[in-house]
Amino acid sequence: MTSPLSTTTIPEQHDDVEVRRRILDAAFAAFMERGYAATSTLEIATRARVSKRELYSLIGNKQAVLIACISERARRLQMPEDLPVAQTRDDLAHILVAFGTQVLREITDPAVVAAFRLAISEALHAPEVGRTVDSIGRETIRAALREIMGHARSSGLLEGRPADLAEQFGTLLWGNIMVGLLLGVAGRPTAREIAARAREATATFLQLHAATRKRARTRRQG
Repeated sequence: MTSPLSTTTIPEQHDDVEVRRRILDAAFAAFMERGYAATSTLEIATRARVSKRELYSLIGNKQAVLIACISERARRLQMPEDLPVAQTRDDLAHILVAFGTQVLREITDPAVVAAFRLAISEALHAPEVGRTVDSIGRETIRAALREIMGHARSSGLLEGRPADLAEQFGTLLWGNIMVGLLLGVAGRPTAREIAARAREATATFLQLHAATRKRARTRRQG
């Protein structure tokens, strides 16, 4: 027998998710158009077609809304939990190209770029926003890269500290692309350009570490 509670709770939860999404979409649009300081919770509520009471109940004050807006978009940068483990140089090349392609595709998405711009614009007034972007977005990428490099080192494919290797590959991968996007002086690269950039970064990185392969081959022959 179905209880009355079970017939009402699910629709209410679904409605809350929909209302929250409307609030965040409305807030992000307002923040981008008017700036954080000039946007009031009343304006956000009006745009989202909710009451201020609902806004505060579902999310919180204006600063909480801003952080939620940034967080929703920064989560686009999260990587798969179970990354493959490279056993050969070809495996490592395939993993790095796939990883680099995904990262570039997500980090150049207009919604993610807009989130970075908003975090930068509020760096002085709400520094926790930047910390949110860094912890949810950028650190997730760095941690995934460190894991890939750590496995590669354990397999004898690379030498060096995983953090240093990850930093090196990341520098080769995105270079100044984010600066151009944030300044609005560069357009989003096409899917073909993204794939080419990931392949080039991988090829350059592995060439820089080709000596590791030679040493491993020498040890096996010895």
